[in-house]
Amino acid sequence: MAKEKGRKLIAQNKKARHDYHILDTYECGLVLMGTEVKSLRQGRASLVDGFVQIDGHEAWLHNVHVPEYSQGTWTNHSARRKRKLLMHRAEIDKLESKSQETGHTIVPLVLYFKDGRAKVEIALAKGKKEYDKRQTLREKQDRRETDRAVSAAKRRQRA
Repeated sequence: MAKEKGRKLIAQNKKARHDYHILDTYECGLVLMGTEVKSLRQGRASLVDGFVQIDGHEAWLHNVHVPEYSQGTWTNHSARRKRKLLMHRAEIDKLESKSQETGHTIVPLVLYFKDGRAKVEIALAKGKKEYDKRQTLREKQDRRETDRAVSAAKRRQRA
C-alpha cells in the first residue's frame, strides 16, 4: 500500500477560537489504539469539550470524543478515554508553567492525519470576556463587508 502524503483534516474546534485568545500553538502526536485510528480514518471525532492536562511531566488529552469503531470486537476502545500526547520535554515544561497562570488553559484546535500519522494541534489559550467575543464578531463582519465592497467595485471596473 502506498504511503499517505499531505494533511487530511478529521475535526476542528471552531468554538475554541471563539471562546479563547490563542497565544501559542503546538503540533503533537497521539498515542492511539488500533480501533481509534480506524474510527478517525472514517472522519469521526469531536474536539468540542476537549482540554489538555499535564500530569507528572506528561501531557494528556481529555474529553475528546472518538466514537467506537463499528466493526470493532471486544478490543474496541472507550469513546472518551484520556489519550497521551507525544511532545518534547521542553515543550511540556513550558506549557505546564504557562498554564499555571490564571485564566490560561490548553485546548485542542485541530485533529488531522499528517503523512499517515494522527496529529493534534493544541493551543495555549486565555479565555475571552463577553465583550471581547462581541468585538471579534464585529471585526469579522466589518472585514466581510469591506471585502464585498472591494469585489463589487472590481466587478464594476471590469464591466
